Amino acid sequence: MARAVVTGGRGFVGSHLVEHLLKNTDWDIVIFDKLGYASLTQDRLSDIEIWESNKDRVSFYSLDLTLPIPVAVDAEVGEVDFILHLAAESHVDRSISDPAWFIRNNVDATTHILDYARRHPELRLFVNFSTDEVYGPAPDGYAFREFEWHRPSNPYAASKSAQEAIGIAYSNTYKVPVITTHTMNIIGERQHFEKFVPKCIRYILDGKQIPIHGTADGESGSRMYLHARNLADALLHIINLGYAGYDEWNIAGVEEISNLDLACKIAAILDKGFKYQIVDFHSERPGHDLRYALDSSKLLNSGYEYPVDFDDSLIKTVLWTVEHQGVWL
Repeated sequence: MARAVVTGGRGFVGSHLVEHLLKNTDWDIVIFDKLGYASLTQDRLSDIEIWESNKDRVSFYSLDLTLPIPVAVDAEVGEVDFILHLAAESHVDRSISDPAWFIRNNVDATTHILDYARRHPELRLFVNFSTDEVYGPAPDGYAFREFEWHRPSNPYAASKSAQEAIGIAYSNTYKVPVITTHTMNIIGERQHFEKFVPKCIRYILDGKQIPIHGTADGESGSRMYLHARNLADALLHIINLGYAGYDEWNIAGVEEISNLDLACKIAAILDKGFKYQIVDFHSERPGHDLRYALDSSKLLNSGYEYPVDFDDSLIKTVLWTVEHQGVWL
């Protein structure tokens, strides 16, 4: 039986990863989470269907990873086979408003969890969870592959690029078995309402006008969206491939869709009309990029297939969020 540390395990993506590991492995899971604003006041883990019958496999430590992990915690946790480092500040607007704090948080947290990792010679894999945004805006028709140059456009993307560099340094210097994953915009149940999908749901239900990220001439930006369940499934697939030296993996969405088309799909699921305005965020906030895209050929060529398609994922996400709107909106 293995033991995995999941940082940020009570956040949106982290809770889906914990749920997936509970359902698909026999691992013991240790969560490090500071319970910041993105963890909300509700415990996402209690919403997991199989939580009550499996919660004895999970232990939790409320830790701020911008501080070193206490030796007493290290001793209590014991040997660790996997570290899945998801904990990070991730909202671009917040990084633009307060860049110094934002960058310091993500860099310090990554450094301290890697220091923790190098105290564990039995460690089989450290997954450094990163983003498509490190590559900067993607030209039309182009998708970035692993190991391409980084051109971050905003402080959030810069902090994740630095996080990757620190991971590579620990792999080279201390032989920590590190890999990096890049993902795109993630959707799913239990997501914080500052993100685009739950924000659209709330605005449509309230009859408010949705601001759509686009250009000055009215062109909507686009993304490749990925459900958190698909992300967790892809991560476990990559882990099961084994470690053979530092590597990088792109985990992209199944299809590219404009922000406006996504809002239209959400409105159709809700069976409601909606109001919107294309807002030139790029001119007002230069750190916002119009298009991101990843090439996940490497993942697909390894034999992986996404278990749930985008439309089914979106329908379930919207209906679940409406059902739980008193808590998650």
